[in-house]
Amino acid sequence: MSLAPNRGIGMTSQRTRDRMVARLRECGVSDELVLEAMRDVPRHLFVDEALASRAYEDSALPIGFEQTISQPLTVARMVEVARDGRELGRVLEVGTGCGYGAAVLARIAKEVYSIERIAPLLERARANLRALRIGNLRLAHGDGNRGLSEAAPFDAIIVAAAAPRVPRALQEQLAHGGRLVIPVGTASQELTLIERTASGLRETRLAAVRFVPLRMGKG
Repeated sequence: MSLAPNRGIGMTSQRTRDRMVARLRECGVSDELVLEAMRDVPRHLFVDEALASRAYEDSALPIGFEQTISQPLTVARMVEVARDGRELGRVLEVGTGCGYGAAVLARIAKEVYSIERIAPLLERARANLRALRIGNLRLAHGDGNRGLSEAAPFDAIIVAAAAPRVPRALQEQLAHGGRLVIPVGTASQELTLIERTASGLRETRLAAVRFVPLRMGKG
């Protein structure tokens, strides 16, 4: 995998990304591989130019189509939980959005697949990612509730939108030992971990969160 050189001044500089990573450490993120990926990926390239100065704040930002780019701490924690210190082979991200999460995952896993239901948003993600020249990332237009059976099984699945319940298709596409991280709920949401163990699926509720809803179908 290869990322283009990161250049920036002021609020988009490498120093600003270093400060973001320092905040992530202070908040309890300890996986060095995840922290390095967060440092390497230029988040300001994935938001509108008018919001570039806010790209490294720990806040969600609008990306159009009633969607948001998740706050850096949320991205880091979800990836850290999904990885659990393991080497990751094949990973699925549900909800490509602007492409930022996929770019972070591509720094960590051998193969990354990312699926997005909103076609114009997927094209925007492709444009955002093009300059980074990432060779181990594949994007797909589809219904994230159905996962991506043709590429399964996955060592990890990360869902960047809240489902009222855990989609069965995503559970079925987990590899043995695989981990699914997904926000679950409607008015009240909890970040949930599903693990495929030798004795079956195990569910753990992790923390209260707030995500946009995971919708059905393609748009």
